[in-house]
Amino acid sequence: MTSGARRPGLRHVLPSGRPEGAAAVVIGGGLAGTTAALALADAGLRVTLVEGRPRLGGLVFSFRRDSGAGELTVDNGQHVYLRCCTAYTRLLERTGAAQLVPLQDRMDVPVLDADRMRLGRLRRTALPVPLHLARSLAGYPHLSPAERAGVVRATLALKGLDPADPALDGVDFGSWLRRYGQSARAIEALWDLVGIATLNARADDVSMGLAAKVFKTGLLSAPGAADIGWSRVPLGDVHDTLARTALEKAGVRIALRTRAAAVTRGDDGWQVTVENGPHGSEQLAADTVVLAVPQREAHTLLPDGTLDGKDRLLDIGTAPILNLHVVYDRKVLRRPFFAAVGSPVQWVFDRTDASGLTHLAGRERCQYLAVSQSAAQEEIDQPVAKLRARYLPELERLLPAARGARIHDFFVTRERTATFAPAPGVGRLRPAARTQAPGLFLAGAWTATGWPATMESAVRSGTAAAREALTELGFPQGQLPQEAA
Repeated sequence: MTSGARRPGLRHVLPSGRPEGAAAVVIGGGLAGTTAALALADAGLRVTLVEGRPRLGGLVFSFRRDSGAGELTVDNGQHVYLRCCTAYTRLLERTGAAQLVPLQDRMDVPVLDADRMRLGRLRRTALPVPLHLARSLAGYPHLSPAERAGVVRATLALKGLDPADPALDGVDFGSWLRRYGQSARAIEALWDLVGIATLNARADDVSMGLAAKVFKTGLLSAPGAADIGWSRVPLGDVHDTLARTALEKAGVRIALRTRAAAVTRGDDGWQVTVENGPHGSEQLAADTVVLAVPQREAHTLLPDGTLDGKDRLLDIGTAPILNLHVVYDRKVLRRPFFAAVGSPVQWVFDRTDASGLTHLAGRERCQYLAVSQSAAQEEIDQPVAKLRARYLPELERLLPAARGARIHDFFVTRERTATFAPAPGVGRLRPAARTQAPGLFLAGAWTATGWPATMESAVRSGTAAAREALTELGFPQGQLPQEAA
C-alpha cells in the first residue's frame, strides 16, 4: 500500500472560502475513479485512490495468456467508443493515450447478412445531418425499399425527442419502434445492430430515454459523431499503465490490492476503513470521499441516511457480455471488424496486432479474432465446449477462409455484470453525484449521467463527482474541471 493513514486535515481557509490542503479518498480505480482522482489532484487536493484489484481500469483490462500460438496479451472484451464520446476522448488526452486509441476518418461499418451472404455497409459522408447517412441507407441491402423509407420516418420522429424527458424512461424502445412502423427485420438489421452493442440490451428491454440518447447523439448530432475508435494496443496499456503514470505525476497516492471496508463520518471528517491483506486494516481520513464502485458495492459502503432511497440502488439490474477468442493458423478476415445479422455472431474484431501475435517468431500468418456478444444472458454461463461447438462452425459459415483452418486456441471471457441493465424505468433509479452527506459523492457509469453504461458515462460521472466535490469545497466555477459537451 502506498498511502498513509494519518489525516493531515485542512491547513486553513483562503479568503475565497476554499480550503487549502484538503484530502480526498477515491474508492475504485476504474475509469470513473481515475477521472475523479485526476480532477481532484489537478485542483490541488491530496488524493488517495483505493483499488481492490492489483491493477487500474476496472472492467477495462488486459491479461496474459499462453495460447497454442504463443503468449498473447488479451483484452477482457472488445471496447469501442465514438467521436461523440468527448469526455472519454479528453481522458485519453489527459493520460497521453490518444494516439493509441484512434478514430476512423469516417464511420464505416461492414454488415454481413448471414442468410444471403451479402455484405452491406453503414457509412457516412461529409454532408450535414441527416443527409450524411442518406446515401448509405438508400443502398443498404439488408432492408427493403419500404423498410428503408420506414427508417427515415422513425428517424425524423426520433430527432424530435428529448432524451431527458422523464416520460420516455418508462417506455420500451421496441414498442416505440413498432409504433412507428419498424418491421422485425428493420429492428434486427439496423436498430438492434447499433443498440445491442451500445446499450447491451435488445430494443424491447431498453428505456426509450436511453435509446434516444444513443441514436440522437451518435447518429443525429453531427456528421462525424458515430465515427468509431478502438485501442490498437492492449487496454491495460491505456487504462492501467498510462493511467497510473498520469495519476502518479498528478501526485495521487495509489493503493492497489486494498479494499474499502467501511466509510464513516466523524466530527472532523470522513474515515475510510481499508483492508490490505497481511497489513490488516487501517483508517484513511479525508474531507472528500468519492465512491466510484458498482451500485451494489456503493449500497454496502454508503452510511445510512446519506442517500435518499438508498435501496433503489439494488433495483438497478445488470447485464452480461460474453467474448469468444479464436486464434487461427492463417488470416481469415481482411477487415478490422464487421457486424453480422441473421447469425448468433454479433461483432467480430481482428485483435492480432494488439495482442502481440504478429511479433511472435513463426506466427506472422496467424490471426486472432475476438467475437463480442452483448445481451448474452442466455449464454453467459454455458460451458466452453458448447460455445465452441456453436460458434466455430458459424464463423466458418461467415468467413469462408476459416474453413479448414487450424484452431490454435479457443477461449472465453465472461463479464456477468458488465453494465447496468438499461431497462425501462432505470432512469429514476440512477442517483446524482451528490449525496445528502457533505463531502460524500458517487461516481460510476450507473449514476445519473444521461448516458448508457459506456466508458463515456463512466468518465462523465467521475468529472461530475469531482465538480460537485470542488464546488462544495468553495472552488469557483472557473477552476472546476470542464464538463464535456
